[in-house]
Amino acid sequence: MEWLNYHHLLYFWTVAHEGGLLPAARKLRVTHSTVGAQVHALEESLGEKLLVREGRRLVPTDVGRLVLRYADEIFGLGRELVDTVRGRPTGQALRLDVGVVDVIPKLVARRLLRPAHELDQPVRIVCREDHLERLIGELALHSLDAIISDSPPPPSANVKVFGHPLGECGVTLFAAPALAKKLARGFPRSLDGAPMVVPTEGTVLRRSLDRWLAAISVRPTIVAEIEDSALLKAFGQDGAGVFPAPSVVRDEVVRQYGVRALGEAPGVVERFYVITAERRFQHPALVAITARARAELDASPKTARRRPGASARDHTGSR
Repeated sequence: MEWLNYHHLLYFWTVAHEGGLLPAARKLRVTHSTVGAQVHALEESLGEKLLVREGRRLVPTDVGRLVLRYADEIFGLGRELVDTVRGRPTGQALRLDVGVVDVIPKLVARRLLRPAHELDQPVRIVCREDHLERLIGELALHSLDAIISDSPPPPSANVKVFGHPLGECGVTLFAAPALAKKLARGFPRSLDGAPMVVPTEGTVLRRSLDRWLAAISVRPTIVAEIEDSALLKAFGQDGAGVFPAPSVVRDEVVRQYGVRALGEAPGVVERFYVITAERRFQHPALVAITARARAELDASPKTARRRPGASARDHTGSR
């Protein structure tokens, strides 16, 4: 692998911004011949001419301008790194890398993350959507600051992570207007034999729905099992069948998809968690997200660490 010599790059970067070897040498507190030699070494390693003389100034060539753009970003990040470590304000947007478990409804994810954009300091959110196990792997590698999940860390996770309960909410069943009109009378008994679009097997919501339907002896006709929550709602919007969504976003679902709410499924709940690599996190955006969620949802304040061999009940006090 060819490695870039960042010392050479620094000398080129300074010359490009100062416009010559002498002013760059004064700024770097070295001789102009040293500066020239370092820039020449960079040109040799890249195989390209980076600077040309225009009058009394040295200016970047086309390739030099490309290298300069990269150098600006590299050394800008370097300054930000030092400022961050020393606790100084950077003037840059605070970055939050968050994983969102793919079964979390998009409307819920946006609602949970919204407080991050209401802070005084600007925040840039970088979202990755995937299965929980893969996201935990990224969290362990410090590629993520946190994960938004519908379940606590699983016992199968081989890394130390912490599940912070955000709270829980009920689940409402929705349908397109024509279907909702047919099923409104006698709900939830009217669901017997009715078409239904549900999450895939193995998800927390699917298991909870199945238990509730079995308890009331109602057997809907499952017309689709869909992993992606947005696609599930699109099927429901199109009239394919009744579909579930968290009650906390009931109004948004009705407004965005043009459907009607049939009613809540008693005893069926969605739980939400922030999973981090630390027991106590200090990221301002995570603090704001957690505080807002616990104020809006029925939350448990307990936090638990995933331990090898622990059961799901051990991860939090909310189960």
